[in-house]
Amino acid sequence: MTKLFSKLWAAVALGAALGVIIFNLFRVSPALSTVAEAPRLVPAILNGNPISVLYVTRSSDTVLVRCYPGFEPSIAVRPMGGNSPQGEGVLTCVNSEPDRP
Repeated sequence: MTKLFSKLWAAVALGAALGVIIFNLFRVSPALSTVAEAPRLVPAILNGNPISVLYVTRSSDTVLVRCYPGFEPSIAVRPMGGNSPQGEGVLTCVNSEPDRP
């Protein structure tokens, strides 16, 4: 009985190892859930300039924005394009102090 039990565990371990190797070789990842992704920054180009696009996918996500002293965050919201009901915003740090002559 003990030999059969140890052979069974060896077969299970070997199968699991082969499964991991096959998934890695073909870059296949098993779908464990359909949860929204965490916020992430993706490099992109806007008007010929490099920018970072922040993808926020959950309504409970909070994003902290820090600007240099004398500047404050400003966001401009616009439709994403076409007839899409989704919106997007451009976040920039703008001068919070009035220009001095």
